Amino acid sequence: MTGLRVGVDIGGTFTDLCVLGETGIVAVGKVLTTHDEPARAVEEGLKRTLADAGLDAGDVEQFVHGTTLVTNALIERKGARTALLATAGFRDVLEMRREHRYELYDLLIELPKPLVPRHLRFDVPERILADGTVHTALDEEYVARLGRELDTRGIGAVAICFLHAFTNPAHERRAAEVLADVAPRLRVALSSEVVPEIREFERASTTVANVYVQDLTERYLRDLERRLHEAGVRPSPHIMLSNGGIATVDTAARYPIRILESGPAGGALAASAIGAAAGVEDLLAFDMGGTTAKLCMISGGAPLVTHEFEVDRKYRLLPGSGLPVKVPVTDMIEIGVGGGSIARIDALGLLTVGPDSAGSEPGPVCYGRGGTEPTVTDADLVLGYLDPGYFLGGGMTLDAEGAREAIRSKIAGPLGVSVEEAAWGIHTSVNEDMANAARVHAVERGKDPAKLPMFTFGGAGPVHGVGVARALGAPEVVAPPAAGVLSAAGFLTAPLAFDFVRSARSAVLDLSWGQVDALFAELEAEGAELLEKSGVDGAEVTHRRIAEMRYSGQGYEIRVPVERGNWPESLIDAFTETYRTLYRRTGPDVAIEVLNWRVVSSGPAPDVTLKLAGAEAEGDPRKGSRPAYFPTAGGFVDTAVFDRYRLKPGDRVEGPAIVEERESTVVVPPDAHCVVGEDASLVVTV
Repeated sequence: MTGLRVGVDIGGTFTDLCVLGETGIVAVGKVLTTHDEPARAVEEGLKRTLADAGLDAGDVEQFVHGTTLVTNALIERKGARTALLATAGFRDVLEMRREHRYELYDLLIELPKPLVPRHLRFDVPERILADGTVHTALDEEYVARLGRELDTRGIGAVAICFLHAFTNPAHERRAAEVLADVAPRLRVALSSEVVPEIREFERASTTVANVYVQDLTERYLRDLERRLHEAGVRPSPHIMLSNGGIATVDTAARYPIRILESGPAGGALAASAIGAAAGVEDLLAFDMGGTTAKLCMISGGAPLVTHEFEVDRKYRLLPGSGLPVKVPVTDMIEIGVGGGSIARIDALGLLTVGPDSAGSEPGPVCYGRGGTEPTVTDADLVLGYLDPGYFLGGGMTLDAEGAREAIRSKIAGPLGVSVEEAAWGIHTSVNEDMANAARVHAVERGKDPAKLPMFTFGGAGPVHGVGVARALGAPEVVAPPAAGVLSAAGFLTAPLAFDFVRSARSAVLDLSWGQVDALFAELEAEGAELLEKSGVDGAEVTHRRIAEMRYSGQGYEIRVPVERGNWPESLIDAFTETYRTLYRRTGPDVAIEVLNWRVVSSGPAPDVTLKLAGAEAEGDPRKGSRPAYFPTAGGFVDTAVFDRYRLKPGDRVEGPAIVEERESTVVVPPDAHCVVGEDASLVVTV
């Protein structure tokens, strides 16, 4: 079969694979992640998936990959030894942060440790003013001496973040040239290239994070290239970016911070594509895997994108408790509850779940790989929602007795309840945690989750989808085909794309359209050049213009689309409408200003379908029945079990029921029903 496209997503527990042909999804695969050597799971999973489907690696025309490598390296502090060169007097910006306590009354508040210790942060004699003029010339001899010393001491990376470099990058560029002359081994990142935006702390933090993981990321990506080539895949892989676009290996290796949230972005893209095909442009995407759960708002047929993100939050839902990274990422909330999340009794005698996970090594107790702590997957198995003989389509047999014993000894016994009640407590606790996070996320973006359908995917998402939707008040749950590997499928819907930004603060009324058009044209030229180097025909490159605006005196901005039209009234009207949508009111009667100008340059989106290819299997879709736990029905009830691959469009399944496929399971409670859509999605009316 020619024209194959392969998407691969490395998660904390499983590595997911999806293969698309001309008619839709032709093969899927799921293997345990190999944390010591992540590319090995990709290679082994690809070979196995293609072989099982009778496909040839030589027919692969596109390979798109997403990974949590960068996120994990930042959280686990596994990057290079890094130094920071800052304008004299500003080396401590990483530690001073914004002098803000994210939890005002916590006397033992914990802040994330800077990636660069103080003894490797240096004050460089130089100064550029806010308007770009040079106040103090760069001391090149100081930089040269420092470069030699860092090289001698075995430092691997240097971040250069000088004051106002986003306005005039000359000093940063010259410092990089000096370092290249005296210490060519050093990896160097410039803030004027990584994130040329205002706000010193965020700019320094992002630049440091980028160069901190650069060596690790490049070695991984080159290893992945080599393994794929040896497996027979001819094209070089593309890498999923956090903003929903894809880039070449060279671009991803240069800006690894841009792939920080590459995996979760794929699921949001897939939900957008499937929703748009069904005529649903506003929805809530819910992705629950083995380690975390992600929730994302889809508005107008596309995921929302933000440019404010934090890694390694010490308190899961509190802004300010993590390392800020100022890059475009799909706007979602991520919480530490997944199938592998560990349940325990806390010091107050209360049941808690997560954020720590059993991962794939050793994994939940029921995996039989040495795990001893009860997890969400163990609870779902005890409740009868999972078939111990059909997990991963029968590729892994689950130990139901081991799961029961772990829950009995660690949860049920200490609480004085039955094993089933303890398992139900774990299951519902996770549902409530995710619903609470989703409610806050939606309301902060001006949306009512009770009015939106919820698209659920990931290995554990369809098991918990109805429970989360009920807690939210959402009207229906949609489980797309191949829900267990949907993030990998979503990678294949993304175009080559990249964001470009410039900080240039000005009141809207002080600007002419000619000035604005010239600034955007400069950014668009950069975008076209990068995409053409990546193989995109220049005639097919499109650009989206965005202004980040605020009322004068405000501390933060909102993103507003910029269109050609009646200037400046068209931009002011767009800002007012966006502001009203977000906050249900307009602001004060003061000047409106623009802080940043942004361009998203994209190639053409691939023409793909995410339907399951091939004819449905013949025969009765009902596989049988088994006891499953539903408290509203009095406990365990005999529950019909259906084979998803035998269900046909229009089929109706009354609850209680369980619909199984190889990579995930949909649970339909007693007072709900499920209908199969034209695209084979399962639509559960709550």
